[in-house]
Amino acid sequence: MPLHRVRWVPRLLTSKSLTIMGKFIGYRCSLCHANYEPDELTYTCPKDGGNLDILLDYQNIVRNLNPLDIQKSTEHSLWRYLPLLPVDDPGGVDTPFRAAGFTPTYNVHQLADKLGLNSLWVKDESRNPTASFKDRASAVVIAKAQELQANVVVTASTGNAGAALAGMAAAVGQKAIIFAPRNAPQAKVAQLLIYGATVFLVDGTYDEAFDLSVQAAKEFGWYCRNTGYNPFTAEGKKTAAFEIWEWLGKTQLSTKSPVSIFIPVGDGNIISGVHKGFKDLIQLGWLSQMPRLFGIQSEGSAAIANAYFSGTEQISPVHAHTLADSISVDLPRDGVRAIRAARDTNGGYLLVSDGEILAAVEQLGSVGIFAEPAGATAYAGLVKAIDSKVIKADDPVLVLNTGSGLKDIDAAMKAVKEPAIIEPSLNALRKLIR
Repeated sequence: MPLHRVRWVPRLLTSKSLTIMGKFIGYRCSLCHANYEPDELTYTCPKDGGNLDILLDYQNIVRNLNPLDIQKSTEHSLWRYLPLLPVDDPGGVDTPFRAAGFTPTYNVHQLADKLGLNSLWVKDESRNPTASFKDRASAVVIAKAQELQANVVVTASTGNAGAALAGMAAAVGQKAIIFAPRNAPQAKVAQLLIYGATVFLVDGTYDEAFDLSVQAAKEFGWYCRNTGYNPFTAEGKKTAAFEIWEWLGKTQLSTKSPVSIFIPVGDGNIISGVHKGFKDLIQLGWLSQMPRLFGIQSEGSAAIANAYFSGTEQISPVHAHTLADSISVDLPRDGVRAIRAARDTNGGYLLVSDGEILAAVEQLGSVGIFAEPAGATAYAGLVKAIDSKVIKADDPVLVLNTGSGLKDIDAAMKAVKEPAIIEPSLNALRKLIR
């Protein structure tokens, strides 16, 4: 694939682009609160490097859209929320690109009984086309890249974001380049290659891969998808909040307590994206009670939790070391908004060990949900929250599993006992089952 510089060409306004502009009205810096026009910036605030929040014209949306229009939609993907997204219809009907989102939520009553909870659900993001939550962000970013007529989309990833970008890009014929740490799980690297992306394995950390991808994007004119850098990633991830909102409307909860949502946290963009989705719904007047958001980090990758516990928004880097590679981050790129997501919703942060994460992998597996370590981290956090009395029996709880256990078989095998090896005879079997 030729890796040449892209020349950005201004596009004439069409009825399609005018539709986009009608709902997407600009950006606001999450740190200094400076406002910018839609075509003024691409990534972060030039004043302080703050992440940008995308602004929608809520009044215009309310005038032209009834929530029932969404709830009656026959589009069973995140694109059912197109009126609430800052992109227009990207096409790609009947491709994996149009299948991201709309993941199932399971009632795991066996685990609820074990934990002493009245209500417990798991939203299983492993059912996305490339088997992780990151498909949501990549689908929306690819849609934006198509609008910008970008020749190449690039990202840094420990695996899932890259696989999501590679898969979504392949579905629409978009060129993709992925920078991944050399030690990324082989199953994830295999996905990148199978989907046809150009892959560079960086002999360093995720954070070093991140910095290199940003430098490369600037040098060669590529469109950068990086999490916590490209503001459209959070817009994709917020669609999970919309699905939870629809699901809550159909679920008869026996308590007036808000649902508590447990989310694994690495760079912070998933929890901040989910928070953005619920804030959009509040602004539209479609949600009356904000859910409580709990961010769960590994003890070995706790930069955001450390800042939260200290009562500040100052994120200090750590030397991340955890088997949950998808949330192993030295310097989170969306830490401030991730702190606010918990603080502003009366939620919180909890830390779990790698041992507790492996135990959670096994527990989720016992009810038919195969989670990778990062996804199981959320359930491990719930166990700890119950032990510490943060969550009580009558609190309704939803756990977000962000990825499939097939992403990291080596870690999965550490969570279970080795299978017995026997001779092919009934006598040998009898000796083991007595």
